[in-house]
Amino acid sequence: MNISVMTVSFPLDGETLKELELLCEEATSHDYRVYETVMNIPMARSFESKGFMVLAYEDDKNVLVGVASAIDLMGLHTYEWSLVVTPAYRQKGIGTVLVDSIQAGLKDRGAEGQLAVVIDGSPYGHTFIENKGFIYSFSEATLETKAEPVVLQPNISIQPYNNEQAELITIYSEAFGDLPEESVELIAFNTSTTGRELWVAYRDGEMIGTVTTAQESEIQWVTALAVHPHYEGQGVGTALLAFSKDYANKVGAKFVMLDVEIDNKKALSVYEKAGFMKAQQIDYYVKQ
Repeated sequence: MNISVMTVSFPLDGETLKELELLCEEATSHDYRVYETVMNIPMARSFESKGFMVLAYEDDKNVLVGVASAIDLMGLHTYEWSLVVTPAYRQKGIGTVLVDSIQAGLKDRGAEGQLAVVIDGSPYGHTFIENKGFIYSFSEATLETKAEPVVLQPNISIQPYNNEQAELITIYSEAFGDLPEESVELIAFNTSTTGRELWVAYRDGEMIGTVTTAQESEIQWVTALAVHPHYEGQGVGTALLAFSKDYANKVGAKFVMLDVEIDNKKALSVYEKAGFMKAQQIDYYVKQ
């Protein structure tokens, strides 16, 4: 068996994307795990995405048998990457070739950090990545609910961000512990990336919370949800989630999804009360 490997930057061409989708569908059907999102296929279509993939083909059949995908989500030279090998070609050394090629690609691009992403329960995934010198760091649960019309709270106004940078930096800093310059970078990313919308919530003329929505095919992702600490426990987070479901319905999305660290019990409780259910868990590893 002869394997050829090539590295390609985003965006990928249509034919390659179709090959990737077929590989992920086969692996998903076999493993009962959804690979399309962690392999960054939706974002691999965009000229704005900063990432690359390593493709492994069997020469004799000219068929794609494995792929590794890396993406710098925030433009901060820190990449998240994952890989998948079609079931019939596993434990044949293809995963090792993909990891080595990803590491070479990260070095070539001047990456300052990396996180290896493994879907919880995927065959061989955790043992394989640990044998490559990575150690467990943290886990995130992906939660989902249906997009649907929602009656919004009349005393909370949620509107597009309109350059209220100082107020938003305060909320980000309090909620996430970000430095001011990190908050500025997050605001710039959420306001300049196609498909992302940054929203702010007001009550009695004061900014009390924020959320960002991101369109991905039939999914509306919710991210960077934060509530001003003076207004925690007053239903602001619930209002932002309700708005996100209503907005998703208005723009034609079918589902609303979000990621949350599994150790964040407080946030998990808010999301579950808002109707979100766990769809999948992602485990993150760092290199020793």
